[in-house]
Amino acid sequence: MSTPYPFTAVVGQADLRLALLLNAVSPAVGGVLVRGEKGTAKSTAVRALSALLPHVDVVPGCRFSCAPAAPDPACPDGPHEPGPGAERPARMVELPVGASEDRLVGALDIERALAEGVKAFEPGLLADAHRGILYVDEVNLLHDHLIDLLLDAAAMGASYVEREGVSVRHAARFLLVGTMNPEEGELRPQLLDRFGLTVEVAASREPEQRVEVVRRRLAYEDDPAGFAARWAGDESEVRARVVAARALLPQVALGDTALLQIAATCAGFEVDGMRADIVMARTATALAAWAGRTSVRKEDVRQAALLALPHRRRRNPFDAPGLDEDKLDEILDGFPDDEPEPEPEPEGPDDNGGGPDGDGGGVPPQGGGPETGHAPEEAPEQGGDSPEPQPSAPRGGSGGAEQAAVGAGEPFRTKMLSVPGLGEGAAGRRSRARTAHGRTTGAQRPRGQLTKLHLAATVHAAAPHQKARGRSGPGLVVRKDDLRQATREGREGNLVLFCVDASGSMAARQRMGAVKGAVLSLLLDAYQRRDKVGLITFRGAGAELALPPTSSVDAAAARLEKLPTGGRTPLGPGLLKAREVLRVERLRDPSRRPLLVVVTDGRATSAGDVGGDPRELSGRSARLLAAEGVTSVVVDCESGPVRLGLAGALAADLGAPAVTLDGLRADSLAGLVKNVRTAVTRTASLDSVSRRAA
Repeated sequence: MSTPYPFTAVVGQADLRLALLLNAVSPAVGGVLVRGEKGTAKSTAVRALSALLPHVDVVPGCRFSCAPAAPDPACPDGPHEPGPGAERPARMVELPVGASEDRLVGALDIERALAEGVKAFEPGLLADAHRGILYVDEVNLLHDHLIDLLLDAAAMGASYVEREGVSVRHAARFLLVGTMNPEEGELRPQLLDRFGLTVEVAASREPEQRVEVVRRRLAYEDDPAGFAARWAGDESEVRARVVAARALLPQVALGDTALLQIAATCAGFEVDGMRADIVMARTATALAAWAGRTSVRKEDVRQAALLALPHRRRRNPFDAPGLDEDKLDEILDGFPDDEPEPEPEPEGPDDNGGGPDGDGGGVPPQGGGPETGHAPEEAPEQGGDSPEPQPSAPRGGSGGAEQAAVGAGEPFRTKMLSVPGLGEGAAGRRSRARTAHGRTTGAQRPRGQLTKLHLAATVHAAAPHQKARGRSGPGLVVRKDDLRQATREGREGNLVLFCVDASGSMAARQRMGAVKGAVLSLLLDAYQRRDKVGLITFRGAGAELALPPTSSVDAAAARLEKLPTGGRTPLGPGLLKAREVLRVERLRDPSRRPLLVVVTDGRATSAGDVGGDPRELSGRSARLLAAEGVTSVVVDCESGPVRLGLAGALAADLGAPAVTLDGLRADSLAGLVKNVRTAVTRTASLDSVSRRAA
């Protein structure tokens, strides 16, 4: 719709609105990452923010939004002559998840280069977002190469383009706002740290508030202009407060006491680096300016910590986000209380009503309390971890007594696992693949639509024919047959499917704890390499898909941690379940290659609903997977002085390498499967093990 939804009409979500407004007051805070489930007004609030930002003065005709008072000396459109500027609204530029590198940073204007024979730079989205907002919806799904470019621009405040004969540098200072659903995967730690603040949002559980959300949304869809007009007064009021807070910001004093509070808080929560201290200082200063004060109070430091630290205290993706508020209060209680202000604080708009409907449509308050818009059930969201629902037990668990879940051992760093060959899957950091981005390895005639022009190869193909084509001017005469597609090689993400034996023979605490620790380590590696993961467990009389393939490895870790054990060992049904899951995923995403990790001692004591001899079924199932070209790894969990070698026989049937449970530490598993291509050479040596086991 052409009329945006008003920012002040968003119901509840006080922390989200406050974080966005603090960045509007002080863009140096560093942006906002909004985490939450779908349908919680994340995108609506972000898109509405641009209407509250003050207008900016720009040099007329400058494509890079230079300020007339201080133009960028390296601006590609410069040098700019002194003169009056033109005022325009602050832009909100949206970066699509599937955007190309050229669209983000800009590139050579191919049309002018070929038609006129000149080098001209075509700006990208980073140039458009300068002095405005750069919004990335589903930022956790953004390709790694685009994330790297965003990191560079955010860190340096400038974009550098060195490609295809073009060398350009231009200013790129913007407010970075990202939204994401954690169920679809986490962000890399480097990008997490670049966001100044983070906010967790969830739908309200209060019926009255949910009714108000629906009422306002329906009213907006029926008459967008009329609905916006009803909230115009509140919008103007908040906009004026943002301008006033910006003007007051340079006068806010950040005293030594506040700095000590910030340093003690960051040290107490053991956050890495110094960026957290700097962001907290800027946020606390913005909070004071927003409240109309010229000094930072303890309450500002506390609120700044709740917004700036949750995403920085995570040591790995399996740590739940949030902050222990009791610990925070304990740290801050060690400092004396603030002295009262000598002058009364200016009052802002009514925080509890103000809007046409009188339901919190005005400015969000800072700090907690009943007016924040959170229902009582949502209290753990501000700090602390919410309990994870217990996963249901696998079907057919009557084969033996179920034992309590065992905690995972300490995870460790693994080396690279990769699938052999050259794939064409989604961009990632694991196996070699032909990708749209990466190092250029050559050129070829395009197969279908041209997506990435290889300029040098195209010019080389067209050059010999210029005289025959009657070229008379500076432009190059290029025909369709001359166009060449660049071929590039990078890394892809794979589907890592874990098939874990949870039967009674695996129930020994020491063994299962070590197994979970090893799988947790591989999950951590999968998170870092942008893989999808899935989890199958088998015990009792059947197998269960405990976690369908997903990009959320923390969900896989949670299911693994609560995995109970007990019952007989349906190894064959487990492998058949893995085959079925891989078949379905192959239909959904044919280009994503799988890696099957089977964690078992090799025993097969149940055929489940399939029937027949359990050992014969497991061997037949394994050979089916091998015939379909599934790359596999077997983790041998057999222990004791007498070993039957059953896992080795399974590995031979799968055509896969095997590693014992004792060798899972450090270099063992990852070293043996550094490249699963070695499985072919191992198969011959495992044949003898298979014959002995038989």
